[in-house]
Amino acid sequence: MSLFALTSFLASEGKVAGVTDEHRSISQTQVDAKVEALLSQMTLVEVNDITPAEVAKLSIGGVLSGAYGVPPQNNQLGWHQMTTEYQQAALGSRLSIPLLFGVDGVHGHNKLPGTMIFPHNIGLGATRNAELVEKVCNLTAYELTATGVNWNFAPSISVTQDIRWGRTYESYSENTELVTLLGSACVHGLQEGEHHVLATPKHFIGDGGTEWGTSNTFAYMLDQGHTRGDEAQLRRKYLPPYQSAIDAGALSIMASYSRFDDKHMSANTYLLTDVLKNEMGFKGFVVSDWGAVDQISDDYYLSVVTAINAGIDMNMVPIEYEAFIESMKKAVANGDIAQSRIDDAVRRILRAKYTAGIFEHPIIATATSQKLRSAQSRTVARQAVSESLVLLKNERQTFPLPKDVKHIVLAGSAADDIGKQAGGWTVSWQGGSGFTTTGRTILQATREAVTDESVIQHNHQGVFEPIQDMSGAILPPEVGIVVVGEEPYAEGQGDSNDLRLSANDTEVIKRVRTQVDRLVIIIISGRPMILGESLDLADAVVAAWLPGTEAYGITDVMFGDKPFTGKLPFSWPRQMSQLPFSFDQDFTAASAPLFPYGYGLTTN
Repeated sequence: MSLFALTSFLASEGKVAGVTDEHRSISQTQVDAKVEALLSQMTLVEVNDITPAEVAKLSIGGVLSGAYGVPPQNNQLGWHQMTTEYQQAALGSRLSIPLLFGVDGVHGHNKLPGTMIFPHNIGLGATRNAELVEKVCNLTAYELTATGVNWNFAPSISVTQDIRWGRTYESYSENTELVTLLGSACVHGLQEGEHHVLATPKHFIGDGGTEWGTSNTFAYMLDQGHTRGDEAQLRRKYLPPYQSAIDAGALSIMASYSRFDDKHMSANTYLLTDVLKNEMGFKGFVVSDWGAVDQISDDYYLSVVTAINAGIDMNMVPIEYEAFIESMKKAVANGDIAQSRIDDAVRRILRAKYTAGIFEHPIIATATSQKLRSAQSRTVARQAVSESLVLLKNERQTFPLPKDVKHIVLAGSAADDIGKQAGGWTVSWQGGSGFTTTGRTILQATREAVTDESVIQHNHQGVFEPIQDMSGAILPPEVGIVVVGEEPYAEGQGDSNDLRLSANDTEVIKRVRTQVDRLVIIIISGRPMILGESLDLADAVVAAWLPGTEAYGITDVMFGDKPFTGKLPFSWPRQMSQLPFSFDQDFTAASAPLFPYGYGLTTN
């Protein structure tokens, strides 16, 4: 008897994105024959809660390095040793079926310090550049495989309709067409080439359209809530990115925590099976989100039965994996889950592993041959940052700044903070402030952008002592740059009904304004923010989103080596009372956003 598995099969006459010529030579008949011989018990668990020995004993098919799942030595060698140990254990099990080893690499291999941290998706959305997004995702796959990871829980192809959501920055845009374009580009990037991983478009479906106050998770307001609207709206806004991802070769899709029509997505047979698998032709496997199946009912057995029958092919079990296996056995024995449903799930997973070449190459032999933060990845990340910047205001011809500027003052809590630049999902789940990983801050990049004769003063609070020139005269600052924005956060912990700049940020802006000729505000945030009076105080305002570790991309544009080209992927509100925007209605002068979707000034 086979137990629950995660299987993904996305083959079109044996040809799948990311599969080498060697793997394409395997016929579908051969793959099916291999699959039938390997129907086996598998589940997905978190590495903190299962040992390699248990992987072998229980024939586990997939392991997740979750929010805090890192090796004792969180470096490239430590990751490679960890993934290899789990993979060797799986290969030592009865049927020698290799593991899927998954991570949330949502803007690079972001759990590992020293990797390339690319801009979050909201910034990539501002670039409108599908070719660039494909390169970013391909380089992400390169760094993941350098540590033995073969499965990525990305991209997020949510079409976010309410920027108060804490996962807004994981979304490319509020616009369905843009999300569709960039999401499929990322799937290609992750799954193509010699160093490829399985992509996992998420979260099916409608997670970007949940209603405020409907979350079933404590302290969350939008995340894991109830998706607004009827089925026609659901199909129009949220289905196209998934169809495009399937067409691009997606090998797995993650179901959402959210609900639609009062039904938890992991329990929604109509959407998971009738629509996704049958109508849309998805041949891959559907994996639940972290512990999402547990939310279906207080009765755990009923939750398992309901989810699997609804179309969940893999249950992401963070801790109680043995309880899940026992519930599966019991359900099959009782006839509550048909053996055919289990076999279908297992086939899907095994086919994915064969199609992606995981059976042929389960272990990467020499991890250190793949260098992290390569010259190519730095170049692409720098380009992504520069193209993501949106110029909201540029009066008095403030940009581009002259490189021979005599005196600049730089203020704000995010001016010299790599953790804030990178945001959530960086090294740890929620991210953090400070030098959490390797990279260049805005202060460091600014110092390298100007001439040796330029004077740069830095103070978080905007308090600066007078500077004298060689003659003893006071050298007033020509330009003040204040870098403000949000503290790092992730998922529902970032749900917020107050997107105003903090009182401290506003005070720093006011303080610097009185000391400089021209004032530049750079906003580091995972979504548009309410600018209030700060907009009027500034000569220039830049939305830099969460640019990651390569601040050179910011100074490239500020000092004129590259032009500003980014366009808003989200409408920018004047005030909180406008949220959520009603996009299906015509805006009046009073209800219109401060800056509309697609807005962005350019420079030469």
